[in-house]
Amino acid sequence: MKTVQRLKETFTSGRLEMFDASSKYVILSDCHRGNGNQSDEFTKNQNTFQHALNHYYKDGFTLIEAGDGDELWEHPRIKDIKNAHFETFEVVKKFHDGGRFILLYGNHNVYLKDKAYVEENLYRHLNEHTKEWVPFLPDIEPIEGLVLKHKTTGQNIFVVHGHQGDFPNDQGWYFSMLSLKYFWRHLHALGFQNPASPVKNAYKRHKIEKNYASWIEKYRIMLICGHTHRLKYPRNGDLPYFNTGCCIYPTSMTAIELENDHVTMVRWKIQPDDQGLLKVTRNIIHGPDPIAKYDMR
Repeated sequence: MKTVQRLKETFTSGRLEMFDASSKYVILSDCHRGNGNQSDEFTKNQNTFQHALNHYYKDGFTLIEAGDGDELWEHPRIKDIKNAHFETFEVVKKFHDGGRFILLYGNHNVYLKDKAYVEENLYRHLNEHTKEWVPFLPDIEPIEGLVLKHKTTGQNIFVVHGHQGDFPNDQGWYFSMLSLKYFWRHLHALGFQNPASPVKNAYKRHKIEKNYASWIEKYRIMLICGHTHRLKYPRNGDLPYFNTGCCIYPTSMTAIELENDHVTMVRWKIQPDDQGLLKVTRNIIHGPDPIAKYDMR
C-alpha cells in the first residue's frame, strides 16, 4: 500500500526527539487558520485556542502542531493569515522563542517543505504600524514526521499529519489545491465540503484509517496523526492509533497530551458556569493511560 510505504519513508527520515517522564507535549492539528473571511472555520474557536495554548505555555508544555495549521491552499499569502489571527501567532511565537515549538506540515500547508518559502514568510513579519520587519519564527524548520523516543524504555511514538499515501492529498496535492482554490473554497463558504477530503467522506476516512492500522501492525509502533478530523483513542485491545481530531469542530477543539509518561485526550470548549458566565474549559475525553500500554515490541 502506498500509505504504508509513505509512512515508512516519513518515519525513517523523521526528526528524532528524546523524551522521558519529565517531558510534556501537547499535540494538535488541523487548525486550518484562514484570512478571517466567511469560510475561515478557525475563527469560531480562536479564543478557545489562545486560552488553551496559554495554559500549555504556562505549564511548561512543548507545542507540536501536527500539520494543516494554516490554510495555505486557500490563502497562499501567509501574511493574510497572520494579520487575521495576530494574537494567536503571538502565543505560538512564545513557544518558538522558548525552544518549545515543533511544526509539522500537512497537505494544506505543504508549502512549508520549501525552505525558501519558510524563510520569506515565517522568519520575519512586517509590523503594519511601524512598517518595520521584526523577527517572527526565525530559523523554524518545518518537518514531515517526528519520532519521539523514550530515553529509558526505547519506545517510539510516531507523530505525522497523516495525509501520506492519500493520493489526492499527497502525490496529487497540487491539483487538489487548484480545485479548492478556484472552485471548492467558494462552495466551502456555503457549507459544502471538497469530496477529495476525508472529513465528510466516511468511506474515504475509513479507508485511510485501515491503512494506518496496516502500518502499525507491520512496524508495531504507536501512531499519532490528524488529517481525518475524527478524534481517535484506542480502546482495550485496539491498535495504538491516536488521532488528534481538529481545532475546528463547531463548538470545540481537541488535543492529545503526553505528560508523566501518560497519554490523555482532551477537549477544550466554551461553556457557561453555574452563574451563566462563559468560560473556556478543559475536559478529559480519554485517559490518562501509561504510554507503555501501547508499546507493541
